[in-house]
Amino acid sequence: MSDFLKLNSKDLVKGVIVAIMAVICSSLSVILEAGGLPTVEEWANIAKVAGMAAMSYLLKNLFTNSKAEPFKGE
Repeated sequence: MSDFLKLNSKDLVKGVIVAIMAVICSSLSVILEAGGLPTVEEWANIAKVAGMAAMSYLLKNLFTNSKAEPFKGE
């Protein structure tokens, strides 16, 4: 885990992987349950939401110290 107000490459990789997997799984579940396949527009929306989820994870890590305490300095 990185220090308070710092991010490392592991934060970036973990954030992107978790965000993309979560958004794709949840979005595809809803689309497939409705009886269809995702359209190009739906894939674009999935990508946008995955990007926002990744940014949210990175912001959370930015404001969390190496002891996993949010909004506390080292």
